Amino acid sequence: MRIAFLTGAGMSAESGVPTFRDALTGLWARFDPQRLATPEAFAENPALVWGWYRWRAARVAAALPNAGHAGIARLEALGHRVEVITQNVDDLHERAGSSRVHHLHGRLLASRCAACGARRAPDPILDGSAMEDGGAREAPPQCTDCGGSYRPDVVWFGEALPQAPWEKACAAIDGCELAVVIGTSGLVQPAASLPALALARGVPVLEINPDATPLSTRVDALWRVPASRGIAALLERLEAAARTAPRDLIAAAPL
Repeated sequence: MRIAFLTGAGMSAESGVPTFRDALTGLWARFDPQRLATPEAFAENPALVWGWYRWRAARVAAALPNAGHAGIARLEALGHRVEVITQNVDDLHERAGSSRVHHLHGRLLASRCAACGARRAPDPILDGSAMEDGGAREAPPQCTDCGGSYRPDVVWFGEALPQAPWEKACAAIDGCELAVVIGTSGLVQPAASLPALALARGVPVLEINPDATPLSTRVDALWRVPASRGIAALLERLEAAARTAPRDLIAAAPL
């Protein structure tokens, strides 16, 4: 079966990865994340912004994939055509074993030069000091190509999505037989428009989320469970009845 997963913060929450706003504790508690996550903030105070992202990256690097990540990778290992479209900037899907992961909002553990665009990944910035005392301001490293400053390779407010991942995401939705939306608020565009593309094609859409979202009233099936439990149920059904039609597969909520 061809399955496209769209994953958001709820996918990684069970791994202990703080959400974008939850991360503001300790040294960073007095800062507004929407003010830090902008090109203007980096230009004005690169050490502050780099230090915050370095602290966040260290927390992500210390996290482990959860059962939901592992379940999606298991579906791929069983021979299903699985593509993961993620709004998350962590690498937990890859570490769990998924091979086709499209990062709409970039990668926290990589960086690129703010001047010339040169990239480096994985980013050699992570050591224990990034976690000490809740993080610290730190001057970003200099690009070896042009001497500019490296910045996190993520999408900041006011920036466009990277074109290649977006095109691959749209192609994944266009070619899937089942779309599964997990742990995303459905508020951040243009990622939030992807389930509508599937619905317009008549592809069944399953939402796995303990909370209601703007998408909840439009999907074919809604499972009000955490990501790991929902993926476990989907995996069990596919293993038991691999030839079941996608719409029938998701018809009943998991127990």
